[in-house]
Amino acid sequence: MEGRVAERLRGALGPLGFEVHAFKVGWYNAILQPGFHLPYPDDTLAFVVLSTPSMFDKALKPFVNKERLKIIRDPVDQCVSHHLSHVKEKFPDQKVDVIFDYEILPSRKPKFLAQTAAHVAGAAYYYQRKDVKLDPWEKKKIYGVCIHPKYGGWFAIRGLLLFPDIQVPFLEQSAPVDCVSTEEKRIELLELFNFHWQDGRYRDIIEVKERYSEEQKAYFATPPSERFQLLGLTQEAQRGTFH
Repeated sequence: MEGRVAERLRGALGPLGFEVHAFKVGWYNAILQPGFHLPYPDDTLAFVVLSTPSMFDKALKPFVNKERLKIIRDPVDQCVSHHLSHVKEKFPDQKVDVIFDYEILPSRKPKFLAQTAAHVAGAAYYYQRKDVKLDPWEKKKIYGVCIHPKYGGWFAIRGLLLFPDIQVPFLEQSAPVDCVSTEEKRIELLELFNFHWQDGRYRDIIEVKERYSEEQKAYFATPPSERFQLLGLTQEAQRGTFH
């Protein structure tokens, strides 16, 4: 069952520059505190959705051109929401729940921990402080970061698709590719991500097969309130984001 669902999802989302990776809810819940658990049985089928560098041209720009008068908030969030909500129509006989990376609970906690989901699904390795044996940071707060074996840091985790009526007790877990395998490189990665994240050098910690275009880099480097202009959206649409 998982294979058929995955094939249908990849057929719908792959041409738009998205990747999907399957996991069981129990794999995710097992390594998190109860406050972060997804409220589904352990064997529930879920997919983490990533955007790859090609999503900008394959999904975002066509979406903006088609829906320009309807864009009233962050264009990327609205584009992702449109396509993930639309994919539910591919499963008319199934309940499909969607959780987006930008959604938060009343407690202000995120609805899901994106990097943990990517790791347990085998999509991207989540490098954390505990992955370094000789910790050089003492009392400093060090955040972890996911690295994709093909795209390095040039990707984003956009959401989860959950299938509450599909239980997959025999789904086999695939470990993420440990592509930053040396102690020195892991320290360098976490240093770059925590203290120099603005320059994006952490994204190239490995040799990547594809990265963001210069246009895409410029877009994400621009303050959100000014991104509408880069996409050629009207001032009316821009004002709509503040309503």
